[in-house]
Amino acid sequence: MEERYNLAIDRMKAIIEEKTVAEPYREYFQHVARFILKLDELKQNVESGKQKEMSEEELQEEMKDLYADELEANYEKSYANPAYAVSVLGEELGSFLSAVYTEIRGSISYVQEQRMEYVVIGAELFIEIYNKFEEEKQPQPESLKEIFYWYASDYCDVFAADRIKDQIDPESGCFIVNMIMNEDLSDLRYLYRMGEYVGENERGTAAYLNSLPQEKIDKMADTFSEGYRIGFVNTGKDLSKKSVVNIYYAMGFERIVKKAIENFEKMGLKPTIFRTSHSVITRGRNSQIGFFNISGNRQYIYDHRDDIGLVMDKQYVERKLEVMRTTYEQNKEIAAGYAGPAVIDIFGEKTFVPQAKPEAVKLSEKQEELLVAMNGRAGRLTNEYLPGDERSFTIISWPVPEIGEQYHEIFDETIKINTLDYKLYQKVQQTMIDALDKGEYVKVTGSGENQTDLKVMLHPLADPAKETIFENCVADVNIPVGEVFTSPVLEGTEGTLFVSKVFLHGLPYYNLKISFKEGKITEYTCTNFDSEEENKKYIFDNILHNHQTLPIGEFAIGTNTTAYAVAKKYDIADKYTILIAEKTGPHFAVGDTCYNWAEDVKVYNPDGKEIIARDNSISILRKEDPSKAYFQCHTDITIPYDELGSIVVVAKDGTETEIIRDGRFVLPGTEILNEPLN
Repeated sequence: MEERYNLAIDRMKAIIEEKTVAEPYREYFQHVARFILKLDELKQNVESGKQKEMSEEELQEEMKDLYADELEANYEKSYANPAYAVSVLGEELGSFLSAVYTEIRGSISYVQEQRMEYVVIGAELFIEIYNKFEEEKQPQPESLKEIFYWYASDYCDVFAADRIKDQIDPESGCFIVNMIMNEDLSDLRYLYRMGEYVGENERGTAAYLNSLPQEKIDKMADTFSEGYRIGFVNTGKDLSKKSVVNIYYAMGFERIVKKAIENFEKMGLKPTIFRTSHSVITRGRNSQIGFFNISGNRQYIYDHRDDIGLVMDKQYVERKLEVMRTTYEQNKEIAAGYAGPAVIDIFGEKTFVPQAKPEAVKLSEKQEELLVAMNGRAGRLTNEYLPGDERSFTIISWPVPEIGEQYHEIFDETIKINTLDYKLYQKVQQTMIDALDKGEYVKVTGSGENQTDLKVMLHPLADPAKETIFENCVADVNIPVGEVFTSPVLEGTEGTLFVSKVFLHGLPYYNLKISFKEGKITEYTCTNFDSEEENKKYIFDNILHNHQTLPIGEFAIGTNTTAYAVAKKYDIADKYTILIAEKTGPHFAVGDTCYNWAEDVKVYNPDGKEIIARDNSISILRKEDPSKAYFQCHTDITIPYDELGSIVVVAKDGTETEIIRDGRFVLPGTEILNEPLN
């Protein structure tokens, strides 16, 4: 590997001097070659230990130089920007060469982790493409794409296999863990050696956490890890059989994560942390999975989210799935110990409205179908080795400095939100469930300009003394407290869902309107773009995730009025992660149910009643054909209290019971929830 690396570096030094490739391509190749030589400098600094001795100012300069082409200030004239690449390199090759450069840019992280095989593979890809331009003045696009295709196919058993091992094997996914546990977290220089861009969010978060007493850090970490443990208890799963917890989090939260790791180890769980993917081979459309930075250029990420379109065909799908199965099979004993993810989510980033660039790589309609099919098969394969009925999860959210000048106050308010008295909520929510259990369906209507008008059918109860329809959700896996939820009956569920403004998976939607018939999406639109076609494509890509339709997988009533009041006080409703936002009003999830892959596991409320509404008419198809039962997505869409007209439970005999009227709780026994609203 060292020999291959040295040969690659020597070739880069030659490329920046050669004139064997015609313009405008020569400047592109020389630019990328110079970047790879910068990676070599980084490698020397890491391996020699020099990087550890550098000042924070020197580390910042090193980082800014490496990430220059991704940063917003430089992006308009960067080859990483497909629009610029096309303007300079032409329509046929510009987007392709931009995708190649993006693939190579992932090597910044690989160098920090000293995964030099990855760096070599990327450099050799670049050289092979360069050689093609030396041989032909204007190579055919198809011949170049073929090179990229075989790169992705051939090295799938490296990148995709390692991705799985980083998730399930503590010996593999240990770089970030070792940094957290062994570095001096009070010295913020450690951030620059973690292999991601460090902006004000990352540095500001770490600095603020360093200012807090250990007692407060412990409280936050304990809430997080205890929620994970309770998730196993409440679902009757045996945590003692598990040995690995996979932690997802945003850079800057290391002090909380360190304490959480100590807590998990007391439970017998070793941590794994894999970073967000920087390769087309393993990158999904939602790139913020694993360990990720907050302050990067989100348009850059958005521009390249469909680069998989360069290789997506049936042969590639089969190749990737084969690698997945082989890797799981070779590591099935380790996989058996996987307990599930523990996730720290963030909120407060500046609003990002993506620009849909025609120059970016796009999936064809056929490729969209292939991607859906591949994700479905990958999900079923994963569940075969990491059974959903044997694992759990937890997720919690914290703000980042970008939320504004009152960041510290908002952070302290979020601590309160995440540690509310769950016993109080348990009692109030049970009162609500008792009323809901008497219903045949629920009517949800908006107020003012909100056009929501939905009829939600409920599962019938065979034995109301022992069974219930709604889950009483307190602070366990899904932190903070504050919702009751169910899987609706699809047949008869119909109407319109409307929200004036909502953020889903980090993307904004304005005047989002979705129509349902028999519990499934029939029409959808928003007003993000001038063109109706663009609006529909935006929803199709990011809410439907390329499915022609999706069912309502969940109906819930959020009860965390404290979180709602904090949002109003600091004007941050549009900043909340969905984890908190879903608790601030009724919400509907499109996609899978909350019980997917674990529908046959009996779940009970604190009152001892079994929650029987775990399936719908689509998820039940798993018993015949799992490919028809799951969609590999679940997107919560919340109607805030101030856009809510009413929620009414309608019994079989026509009797109506109001839960909410004009955005306030009116059901006797729930009025205490209005206190924060007043």
